[in-house]
Amino acid sequence: MKIGFIGFGKVAKNLVNLIKCDNITFLTSAQNRSKTTIENIENSEVMVLNTFKDVALNCDILISVNSPNQALNIAVKYGKYLNGIYLDLNNISPKTTFEISKYVDNLIDGAIIGKIDSSNPILYLSGKDLEKLDFLSDFLELHKISEKLGDASKLKLLRSMYTKSVSAILIESSQIAKNLDLEDEFFDSLTLTEGKDFKNRAISRINNTKNSKKRKAEELTQIIDYFEKEDLTMVKASLKKLNQ
Repeated sequence: MKIGFIGFGKVAKNLVNLIKCDNITFLTSAQNRSKTTIENIENSEVMVLNTFKDVALNCDILISVNSPNQALNIAVKYGKYLNGIYLDLNNISPKTTFEISKYVDNLIDGAIIGKIDSSNPILYLSGKDLEKLDFLSDFLELHKISEKLGDASKLKLLRSMYTKSVSAILIESSQIAKNLDLEDEFFDSLTLTEGKDFKNRAISRINNTKNSKKRKAEELTQIIDYFEKEDLTMVKASLKKLNQ
């Protein structure tokens, strides 16, 4: 089996490390990739082809792992060359998922829950023919939500509403605590109710949010667009905070 990646950041790099099997070959391309991405490719056990068109033509499963803003364009550009499964793992809205389905056959909507570079990520899936990805359960925890395309994307958005809003509050409150020279006491007091490891997890969440604020802002924009008829007071405030 050949699994191709369009995009080779932390998600692709981690999946290659976790899915260890002599019968699986990973494919990607360094076409128009950044220096960091090329380094990720060079440090992974993956076959490098000249173009992403070549990757799509030669794989059984094509996994798209890019930014939300690029997901549709990538699908339109390369999905037509694929005869196998197209697995989208981008943090996109259901609107984008359904738009991608117009250009891609055999689309499966996926969501990685948990840290994307963890040793035990959980993969949520929705769409038809999910049994074709059952082999992944040998390497990852799989949750098949339904055969309804878009359900995994909806879950991603709902989860992001919570996690990114919490991150924005943590950034704001911890900064004020630091300004008051009470940062350690602030985290210690929260540890009493949130658990002993809360401080480390909170600091990790804050740093991760700051380091990937552009991508997270894109995800919040997707949420606001899709749930436009809902009360999104906190989500909109979180987006404003990230943009600062």
